[in-house]
Amino acid sequence: MKRIILIFGIVLLGTFNFGLNPPQDPYKIKVVVIDAGHGGKDPGAHGKFSNEKDVALAIALKLGAYIQNNFPDVKVIYTRKTDVFIELYRRAQIANKAKADLFISIHCNSNDSPKPFGTEAWVMGLHKSKANLAVAQKENSSILLEANHQKTYDNFNPNSPESYIIFSLFQSAFRDQSIDFATKVEHQFKTRAKRYDRGVKEAGFLVLWKTAMPSVLIETGFISNPKEEKFLNSEQGQDYLASAIYRAFKSYKKEMEGDNYIPPENKDSSKKGDSVVKKEKPANKEELSKKEASKEKSDKKENKKADLAKAKKPEIIFGVQFATSKNKKPASSKSFKNLESVWSYYHNGYYKYVSGKYPNIKDAISQMKTVRAKGFSDAFVVAFKNGKRISPKEAMKLINSKKP
Repeated sequence: MKRIILIFGIVLLGTFNFGLNPPQDPYKIKVVVIDAGHGGKDPGAHGKFSNEKDVALAIALKLGAYIQNNFPDVKVIYTRKTDVFIELYRRAQIANKAKADLFISIHCNSNDSPKPFGTEAWVMGLHKSKANLAVAQKENSSILLEANHQKTYDNFNPNSPESYIIFSLFQSAFRDQSIDFATKVEHQFKTRAKRYDRGVKEAGFLVLWKTAMPSVLIETGFISNPKEEKFLNSEQGQDYLASAIYRAFKSYKKEMEGDNYIPPENKDSSKKGDSVVKKEKPANKEELSKKEASKEKSDKKENKKADLAKAKKPEIIFGVQFATSKNKKPASSKSFKNLESVWSYYHNGYYKYVSGKYPNIKDAISQMKTVRAKGFSDAFVVAFKNGKRISPKEAMKLINSKKP
């Protein structure tokens, strides 16, 4: 939360500069923390021949390798790289200390019945069903293996439904970004790894509770399902799952960074598929005159296109995004606390609600303060070009490019 306030404080100061310089993009992904669930004396869920802690570690290490090999500018930090026990609160501490931009916790699901299968991506929130609560209770039970866990977690009892009431008072400042990444993970599991997509869900996970960045807990499959257990323990299965999460990360990074995004390095550039630009031979005078005439025609066409482009200047607006929901709510909804000019757009399976439509970022930042003061602490500035969301920095560049 402090990081968002600091970032937009910098943006606000920047807008008072006489040149109205574009703000720094607040969505640069520089540090990722990968958390392999359980470990050491905490085996996690059991299958017929394997433990959750080992599968989670194998997938976590493969995911980290994918990110490091393709994005050397991104720092990857692991909460554990070996079979050791790490307390839940320490996992969040590691991420916060590193000032991570994304926290990914890898797990396996289980059930008393061997029939359930498929993947799930979880974000921090209040459970909406007993089934969701049960998953959180299983993962949170790891604290019972920690010394002084009652003092550390303020007498939180992972097996008591009443303990989870505390999460009804908690609103993550990064809920929207967490859901965005979680949705991308599930999409990649379905399309890339050909897994059954059980969806994006919310529950009170202690490992996500204290993280100060977008955070997702991923259930890569049911270790209690014999067929899925074999997949989870196979080299190919782990590669598919790690690759799917990596692709979601790449898509999320690209979306968040906008103009700042640098594509992953192509380390096989000398292999098949590369094209070689050949040098042209110098042309004679006759050929040059023909080329000049052709160029003149081409320039006229380009000038006409430029004139048309000027006539159709893109509409740039700024607003303040403050909430998301699965089902569309009216602008007059009481949950919006009488915010002015509420409108919504649909993205990745969620309706996202925005207050205001402003021609400049200064007005949007001012409105952001008002929205946060009404209790929407995760509100942030968004920008749109002709109805399509773009980064605030890209919007500022477009505005400045239109100035004489």
